[in-house]
Amino acid sequence: MIRTQVYLTEEQSHDIKALAKREDRPEADILRDLVERGRLTTRGKRQETASEALLRLAKLGKDLGLSGPTDLSTNLDDYLYGDKE
Repeated sequence: MIRTQVYLTEEQSHDIKALAKREDRPEADILRDLVERGRLTTRGKRQETASEALLRLAKLGKDLGLSGPTDLSTNLDDYLYGDKE
């Protein structure tokens, strides 16, 4: 095993201590179980990149029939800082 030091919030520490006491197990066992559960739930799930998220959002807008202004590229400053809507 490898020894690792982590910082926990007071709430996290309290919850881990309470669970360890309730299950009559060392806090280290509780932490290892929680880490393993988290590792298993994320295994095989690749994080979505920002560009993939934007493309998915654009596809959703298209599927819902939404569209933006047709003059956005020429009037960007007006839309961001002016009165155009």
